[in-house]
Amino acid sequence: MSSPRLQLAYEEHPWEVSAEVAQRLGSLETHRIERPYRAAVPVHVAELDLVPLLSLKARQLAAEVTAKIVEFDSQMSRLSTPMPAILLRTESASSSQIEHLTAGARRIAAATLSVDDHKNALLISANVAAMRTALAHPNLNAFEDILRLHRALLEHSEPEIAGKFRDQQVWIGGSSLSPHGSEFTPPHHTRVPDLIHDLLAFIGRRDIPPLIHSGLAHAQFETIHPFEDGNGRVGRALIHSMLSRGIPLESSTIPVSAGLLTDTQSYFNALTTYREGDPSAIVSIVSKGALQAIENGRILAQELNTTREQWVTSVNARSDSIAWPLIDLLFTQPVVNAEFVSTNLSVSDRGARNAIDLLEDAGVLRRTQTRQDRRRNVVWQSDQILDALDSFAARAGRRTPGL
Repeated sequence: MSSPRLQLAYEEHPWEVSAEVAQRLGSLETHRIERPYRAAVPVHVAELDLVPLLSLKARQLAAEVTAKIVEFDSQMSRLSTPMPAILLRTESASSSQIEHLTAGARRIAAATLSVDDHKNALLISANVAAMRTALAHPNLNAFEDILRLHRALLEHSEPEIAGKFRDQQVWIGGSSLSPHGSEFTPPHHTRVPDLIHDLLAFIGRRDIPPLIHSGLAHAQFETIHPFEDGNGRVGRALIHSMLSRGIPLESSTIPVSAGLLTDTQSYFNALTTYREGDPSAIVSIVSKGALQAIENGRILAQELNTTREQWVTSVNARSDSIAWPLIDLLFTQPVVNAEFVSTNLSVSDRGARNAIDLLEDAGVLRRTQTRQDRRRNVVWQSDQILDALDSFAARAGRRTPGL
């Protein structure tokens, strides 16, 4: 149900057109947009009791899905395949896809290895780094905890704004020239520090069920929109940081964004509904996203576990061979070169190449080349893992009836 306690207020701010833009637009169009605009004024939520505002259905769904998350984590912990790193990679790719940043699994893995400069792949690879940062720092207590996530996401692609709260007005939709007519105009940048301080206090509470808590915090973060760019990806990383703190997960990342991808319009609508005073929709959509991701994740885990069992049978190597830890490393990074294997498995270059050759002979790896086509730039990839990751992404992007 909608509540005035949560509903946004608005305030007017002047809008000035730069001389350069005014010259391009002309006096008539400049006069039309050089007028006050309305920016949102979010409520402070640190001490607000939001759970009673949720529908009974939303609360029950969150409780049911939380139990399924714990069950899924237990199932993943019993597998020999290293699923946490795989699920983290799928979550990062799905979160980026919500922002229309897409790339195949091969390009993302190659970008992580720094042998592919495809722009989207590099951005998605950076999102993997942001997700790892979120999971490594589950206790969000200070500005730096939020800024650290943003810095990990954008330090290479947009270093001038990475790790910094915005110092200007931003808006969603409408014209690029002014916030007039936008779909949503977040609060004026002068309000951001106070609102983030309030959000951190809300995140620090321990009296709200974790899935509900993370969904509400995510919606408030997206409403504040504290950065010039990257708000959606950082905001979804926050969900995982909070879930890892609130639910006793041992070995899994729940790729919630992969579930949200099945119906992004409902996700965006739920954020709008939250801003109108009703928090039920965003809690429900995050819960449904987690449930959908669990179902998709089980299929992926089954495919990869079968692949690993086949490799264990087909690879002819001594028990102490580097080939065995390399097999597990491939699930974390399915595109490798000798340098990567040498560094991550702490072996010599020759030892790394011997293990790679062994897996290539067994059909586990396939040799490819970089653009430079030099021996030192040769890379190998696991087609079976990459195909499974691409299939996961295809299922995530498919609308599921009833969700």
